[in-house]
Amino acid sequence: MKSKEIRALAPQEIKAKIADSREELMKLRFQQVTGQLTDTSRLRTLRRDIARMETILAEAQNATE
Repeated sequence: MKSKEIRALAPQEIKAKIADSREELMKLRFQQVTGQLTDTSRLRTLRRDIARMETILAEAQNATE
């Protein structure tokens, strides 16, 4: 997900996407441990997407204060 797309979302939508992404990350980690995960690069991209969303959310919160 690109930064431009994230900035267009409302803060509540960003929080919901972060929660969904964290849940998906947890599932991928379980798949990796059990040896079922074939695309390990998805872990890295998902972690980076979560960090990007959290950063933009923090920027938005700091701007309103």
